Amino acid sequence: GEALSRAVPRSEQDRLRAAVVPEDTERWQREPGWAGLQRVGGVDLSYGGGNDGSACVSLVVLGYPGLQVLYEDCRMVAVNAPYVAGFLAFREVPFMVEAVERLQREQPELRPQVLLVDGNGLLHQRGFGVACHLGVLTDLPCVGVAKNLLHVDGLVKDELHKEQIRSLQKKGDTFPLMGTSGAVLGMALRGCNNSSKPLYVSVGHRICLETAVHLVKSCCKYRIPEPIRQVEKQGS
Repeated sequence: GEALSRAVPRSEQDRLRAAVVPEDTERWQREPGWAGLQRVGGVDLSYGGGNDGSACVSLVVLGYPGLQVLYEDCRMVAVNAPYVAGFLAFREVPFMVEAVERLQREQPELRPQVLLVDGNGLLHQRGFGVACHLGVLTDLPCVGVAKNLLHVDGLVKDELHKEQIRSLQKKGDTFPLMGTSGAVLGMALRGCNNSSKPLYVSVGHRICLETAVHLVKSCCKYRIPEPIRQVEKQGS
């Protein structure tokens, strides 16, 4: 933890960011109907009410496509590295990695084939959000799913954005999150028919945006995709 408690070197973030693979690398991603996809994980870190840095790190693994819970783990941890804007993941990711490694040791047959994270991937101040960070360190495909729009590269929740949200009429409707740089940083997705609030999906690692969006949509029974909804239930 020594290195974590010092200010995070940006060079370390750059080094990790260079390892991100923003495209499909897995066999199941190329199979018709994703026949080989059987386990989807959700991971989350939630803080308790106090200011003592105690947090609950949760990992769930759901069967796919049925979305039944196969595994759940929730541990209290002490997060004591200082918060530096844009470097949140450096505080939190080590605990998520530990949870994945614990699963790998104790029940390797339940290792998830892809992880959904409550947060962003490439949609980030420096193109390296928590979903990228976790993906690179675990070497697992990762998808960022955020409930709020991160204001980067000129993306803002202005009237135009609200108009685009209104245009999402039914489950599965999307629009691209195009920055002023011209890059598509993610997708706004309507996860269910009953909620007009979109999800902001971005690539973490070892998956392309189209696959990521399709996966998140297929995991939604309600507004929040099941791997994240179940993991947040764990942490509350």
